[in-house]
Amino acid sequence: MNTISTPPPPTVDAQRWPDVARVPAAGVRARLARLLTRRVSERFGVHVHVGDGEPTGGGEAPVLLLRDPDAFHRRLAADGLIGLGESYMAGEWDSPDLVGLLTALARVYEDLVPRPLQPLRHVTLPRRPASERNTRGGAKRHVSHHYDQSNDLFATFLDPTMTYSSALFAPDEPRTRATLAGAQGRKIDRLLDGAGVTSGTELLEIGTGWGELALRAARRGARVTSVTLSAEQRDLARERVAAAGLSDLVTVELCDYRDVTGAYDAVVSVEMIEAVGDLYWPVYFTALGRLTRPGGRVGLQSITMGHAMMRASRGSYTWMHKYVFPGGLIPSATVIERELRERTSLEIVDRTAFGADYADTLRLWREAFEGAADRVAALGFDDVFRRMWTFYLSYCEAGFRAGMLDVEQFVMERRA
Repeated sequence: MNTISTPPPPTVDAQRWPDVARVPAAGVRARLARLLTRRVSERFGVHVHVGDGEPTGGGEAPVLLLRDPDAFHRRLAADGLIGLGESYMAGEWDSPDLVGLLTALARVYEDLVPRPLQPLRHVTLPRRPASERNTRGGAKRHVSHHYDQSNDLFATFLDPTMTYSSALFAPDEPRTRATLAGAQGRKIDRLLDGAGVTSGTELLEIGTGWGELALRAARRGARVTSVTLSAEQRDLARERVAAAGLSDLVTVELCDYRDVTGAYDAVVSVEMIEAVGDLYWPVYFTALGRLTRPGGRVGLQSITMGHAMMRASRGSYTWMHKYVFPGGLIPSATVIERELRERTSLEIVDRTAFGADYADTLRLWREAFEGAADRVAALGFDDVFRRMWTFYLSYCEAGFRAGMLDVEQFVMERRA
């Protein structure tokens, strides 16, 4: 017999987390949610366990530990996946292997709801509000929501390069914390190589992060203009550039990509397109085309999902929108190809996918974050926030492990 061990439920500050503190009424829908939980247990091999710290015979099956079944089912019934995430934040459910559980659920996602009831999902699930649109003001607000919380927060789990996108590990390389920084450098160098960035290249970076790509490009002798909407990222990137003695080669500006002017030998953008939103994809791709000189190249790294799933989810308002990335939508490779064809004279000359590398990148981030609980608390982030961030990292990792998500590098060349 195994013993389940998970952290105790957090104390929820109702002013900071009003929707986590409040359990909604659900009526008859809560009974349907209970039936769904039973279906998950009986048909998909998830061991549903009520209580905490008691023996269970779940064996190798993923375990869903329900501390408060009533609250769990009411949230699930009222708000779907938003309710699932909020219930986890509240500590009403847990799992000794959260990633394993979420991966198992992701693999059978399309079959969780009985087929006759699936059309009702689009009627009952929350729709994306107008406030999620990435107008200039909306985009700045959305970026700030995620990235301007604290540079020190991100430093608790990122490697010393402060790179917040998928690493690219070498074949047969151990995927450990010790190899992460090198794998991040490999990812950046592959994109810079594809974009033809060498000494004298005039390079535009859309989405600065904390400056590692700009630094590596400048060390090649490129002249780099990098734009971001995050004041925290801009400030730290500038500090890092100055500390490296590269301020004469790198300019970091607080600027919307839509407002960038000029033409560049190369343009790179790493995992920024996910924050653009589908309404503005035409504007984004048009910008890539107009900012690249004839004969120049673009290096784009993007998380992708299947086209059918993207179309089904594009109008939905999810837990990820509400708590982590407001305004975002992951594109499909089909959309990227279509927008390039219809909006630009850019042609794809190279592409590679490495979703398994992202799963391991996320695992390393999650393990570091969980190991830095005291540091995170000292920064002023409470237990609910820490559960939210753990759920976010686990949720993303599960998406890649289940094959629902991928990450790709696209290299494009502009026809003369």
